[in-house]
Amino acid sequence: MGKQKLVLIGNGMAGVRCVEEILALAPDRFEITIFGSEPHPNYNRIMLSKVLQGSTTVNDITINDWQWYQDKGITLYTGDSVISIDTAKRKVVSEKGRTVEYDQLILATGSLPFMLPLPGADKPGVTAFRDINDCNTMLEASKSYKKAVVIGGGLLGLEAARGLLNLGMDVHVVHIFNYLMERQLTPTSAGMLRKELENQGMKFLLEKQTEKIYGKKRVEGLLFKDGSKVEADLIVIAVGVRPNIKLAADSGIETNRAIMVNDYLETNVPGVYAVGECAEHRNMVYGLVAPLYEQGKVLAKKICGVETEGYPGSILYSQLKVSGVEVFSAGEIRDSEINTSLKVIDGVKNTYKKIAIRNNKIVGAVLYGDSSEGNKLLGYIKQQADVSVLEEASAVGGGADEAYAASLSPTATVCSCNGVTKGGILDAVRDNGCATVEDIRACTRASSTCGGCKPLVSAMLQLALQSQDAPAAPKETVCACTSHSHDELRVAVRSAGFETAHEAMHALGWNKADGCPICRPAVQYYIGQTRGAAADKPESLSLDSAASLLADGTYAITPRMYGGVTNAEQLRLLADIIEKYDVPLVKLTGGAHLDLLGITEDQVNAIGAEIGHQASTAPSYGSSITSVATCSGKDYDRSALQDSIRMGILLEHRLEGLQMPTGVSVAVSASPLHRAGTLSKDLGLVGVPGGWEIYVGGSGGTKLRQAELFCMEASEETVLDLAIAYFQWYREEASFGETTGQWVERIGITQLRERLFNHSIRMELISRWQLECKLMEQQQVNSQLTAAVAR
Repeated sequence: MGKQKLVLIGNGMAGVRCVEEILALAPDRFEITIFGSEPHPNYNRIMLSKVLQGSTTVNDITINDWQWYQDKGITLYTGDSVISIDTAKRKVVSEKGRTVEYDQLILATGSLPFMLPLPGADKPGVTAFRDINDCNTMLEASKSYKKAVVIGGGLLGLEAARGLLNLGMDVHVVHIFNYLMERQLTPTSAGMLRKELENQGMKFLLEKQTEKIYGKKRVEGLLFKDGSKVEADLIVIAVGVRPNIKLAADSGIETNRAIMVNDYLETNVPGVYAVGECAEHRNMVYGLVAPLYEQGKVLAKKICGVETEGYPGSILYSQLKVSGVEVFSAGEIRDSEINTSLKVIDGVKNTYKKIAIRNNKIVGAVLYGDSSEGNKLLGYIKQQADVSVLEEASAVGGGADEAYAASLSPTATVCSCNGVTKGGILDAVRDNGCATVEDIRACTRASSTCGGCKPLVSAMLQLALQSQDAPAAPKETVCACTSHSHDELRVAVRSAGFETAHEAMHALGWNKADGCPICRPAVQYYIGQTRGAAADKPESLSLDSAASLLADGTYAITPRMYGGVTNAEQLRLLADIIEKYDVPLVKLTGGAHLDLLGITEDQVNAIGAEIGHQASTAPSYGSSITSVATCSGKDYDRSALQDSIRMGILLEHRLEGLQMPTGVSVAVSASPLHRAGTLSKDLGLVGVPGGWEIYVGGSGGTKLRQAELFCMEASEETVLDLAIAYFQWYREEASFGETTGQWVERIGITQLRERLFNHSIRMELISRWQLECKLMEQQQVNSQLTAAVAR
C-alpha cells in the first residue's frame, strides 16, 4: 500500500507539534503537506516579545527550520493560505492555485488578532501584535517616532509595551479594567506588577474606554469616552484573539465559537480534524501552549491508529515572565468562586502567593515574583487535593533551588508547555551529556516555549551534575546472606525454575544454608510467583493459611467480609466460634475486617473448617489482600455519587487470594470526600459524577504517601480491569517488600498510564492474572484434599 496523504492547514506551533508526534509514532506512513500563511517556517509565537525587545532574533525563536521539513520529507508551502476545502472529494485549494488531495486533513488555522472597530483604526501607525510582520512594523516605527500607546493590559499588551520601552519609545498602556491581567492575577498581585512596571518606565491609563483614534494622514492619538486624550505616533491593539474559523465554516464543517471537535479532535466531517486555538472542545477554546500540545498528542495517536483515552480537557494555567517578573496562575482564583484562601505577601522579596480553596479542596493558585511552586500547586489543583496537604509544607516555602528540585518525584512535570519531567531532564544530563540549560533546551525542549520554568530547569541541572560527581551508590542486596539484588534474584529464580527456597539458596551460593528471616520470604515469593504456588510446604503450611503467626507464637484468623459487609448469620457463627474456642481477643481493624487473635496452633485448622468459605485455604507465598474498605454507600451516605459497596464487593472478589510482594490496602469511596480513606491506600476508587477516579500508590504506614490520580473512568468493568492490570504488573515487577508507592514513584505515573491504557498490554496482564487464579483454585482444592485426608 502507498502512503496516506496527510494535509495540515496551518504551520503554527499546535499543528506542527501534532505532525512531530505523528512522525514519532509512524514515521513512514504519511505523505505530509503543510500550508502556512506566513513566509516563515514554524516559530515560537510566544517569544515574539523577546524579538521586539531586541534580546532575541527571529532565527532564535524558530522551532523547525527549513532543513527539518526537508529531512522529514514534508512538502511545505509558505505564504500560501488554503482558500477552500472540498470535503466530498477530499482536496484543498490554495490562494496560489495549488490543489492537493488528502486522506486525512488537520485544521490548525489558529487565531486572528481582535481589532477593535474604532473610528480611525485603519490609519497608518495602527497595528496588532500577533506575528513577525507586526514586530517588524513596530521596529520600523520606533526608528522615526517616540510616542506609543498599547491598548490592552493583558499579557500580550504588557509584553508589547516592554518591547517598545526597549526600543526607546515613551509608552502608555490603556486598559478597560481597573487592574492589569485580570484573567491571571488578583487585584493585589496586579497592583504589585503595576508598581514594578511603572518603575521600568511604563505609564498606565486604567478604566479607560476608547472613543476613536484621531489623526489626519497618520495616527496622532486616542480620544476616550470621558473626553480625555493621549498622544501617540504608534498604537498597538492587543486586546485578544478570535479563532480563525472562516475556512472551516465555508466548507460545511460545524463551528460555534471555534471548530467543534470531540475528545479525539474529530470534526463532524469524516477525515477532518482540528487542533489548537481554532478548535472548540467541550465548550472550551484553549489559547495556551500546554493544552494545545496535549491535544496534538491525542490527535496523533488517533490518526496513527494507536489506542487513546481521548482528550479530557485541560486545567487553565499560565506560568510565564512578564517583563522579567515571574507569574503563575491556575484554576479558580476569584473570591466569588471560592470559600477561603491562603495568602502570603512578602514585601521585602516582593512576592505574593494565593492558594484558593473551596469545600476544603485546592482549586486555584496565584504566584507573583516567585513561581517555583507552580508545578506542585498545579498538581494539587488537578487532583482537587484536600487542604491538609498544605500543612506538610511551610506556608512561605518554595524557591526554585536545589532543595525544592530534589523534593520533586522523577515524574513531576517541570516544563508544562512541553511535558518534560524531572526524570527527563536528569536523563538528558546523564545519557546525553547536557551541561547547560541551553543543552537541556535543545535536547528536551524544556524552557523553550514560554521560559517560565527556566529557574527550575537550572536547579534540576545543578542537581543532576552534583549527583554525577557523587560516588556511585553500592549495590543494595537482598540481605547479608547473598550478593544478589532483588532484580538479580528474581531473574535467577525465573530462569532456573527452582522448586524450593533451600534449592535456590544452595544453587545461588547463599552464605547461610537456610538464609535468614529477611531473605527466606523473598526467595519463597519469587519462586511462588514463578510457579503460581507456594515455594515450600513446611509443617506450618498445613495450617489454614488465612492464619498469620503473631509475636507470642499464637495465630490470627481473618474471616472474609466482602466490601466490609457482614450479616447476622455470619456474626452469629463467629460469636459461637469465639465462645467455643475461647478466643482471647476479637478486634475490628482499620481495614474494615475482623481479626480473631491469640488462637493456638492446634485450634487453627478446626476454626478454619468451621468458618468454611469465609477464610481462604490456598497455600500462600506472599501477602494477600484481606479486605476492601468501603464507606456507608449510596443508600446511606448523602454525599455519595456512586455505589461504593457494590464496587468494593466486586473488586474484593476479583482480588481475593492474589499474592502481593508486601501488604496492600484497597478502599472504595462513594464521593470525593474520601470517607473510606482512599488517598492513603495502595489502590483507591472514588465515585465522581462521571464514574470513578482511580488513585494509586498511597500509603498510611510508617511513611505516609498520598495516592496519585491515575485516571477517571466511566465504565465499571474497565475500572475493574484497570485495577487488576495495575496489581498484576506490580506483582510481576516490584521487588519483595516494595510498596506500591515506592514502585509507582520508581517507574513513574506516566509510564504506568501509557502501559495500562494500551488495550493489548492490559489484556495480557489480565490474562496472566486469570491463569494465576486458576492455579490458585487448583492449589486450594489440593490443600483441602490434603487436610481432609489428614483428618
